[in-house]
Amino acid sequence: MITVALVCGAAAVLAMPRPAAQRRFAAMRTVGDEQIAIPERSVDDPLAVATAFDLLAACLRAGLPMASSSAAVARTAPAPLDESLRRASDLMTLGADPEVAWRDAAADPATESLARVARRSAKSGASLARAMDELARHRRDAEEDAAAARAERAGVLISGPLGLCFLPAFLCLGIVPVVIGLAGRVLGGGLL
Repeated sequence: MITVALVCGAAAVLAMPRPAAQRRFAAMRTVGDEQIAIPERSVDDPLAVATAFDLLAACLRAGLPMASSSAAVARTAPAPLDESLRRASDLMTLGADPEVAWRDAAADPATESLARVARRSAKSGASLARAMDELARHRRDAEEDAAAARAERAGVLISGPLGLCFLPAFLCLGIVPVVIGLAGRVLGGGLL
């Protein structure tokens, strides 16, 4: 009997899904000729765009031109942002005007703010790194607000099933015995 339990326990441990950290480590790969290992893109990371904006700001602060910074960040950016960054980087490398390079990004609602800030920075000469920090902060604030709204909604949604579970128990264990006790006294005591 103990052997069967040990075999079942070992099978359960082997069949368990791996933790997220192990899955990310197992998904490491190299890109191109460069021996840089980057993790696979996570689809469920709500802060991936803000992180990409932070990385873009860091590249710009380090002195990389916008074309090189965009190409570097595009490798790890989430889905709509990566293509916009790659396209703008390619066009800027070929010598296109920033207005033209960011045109496709401006058409996509997911990357419109990045294109607007990059175009404005190219026209005015303002620091694009600060603007990227601002975009990242706004994105994080928006995600924080959305998470708070989801948490509040969950609290409201859970009150329904809890009410359905506890209300009958409260009626059966709290109210009904009191009513039966009072009815017994009223009817048995000759009050009626």
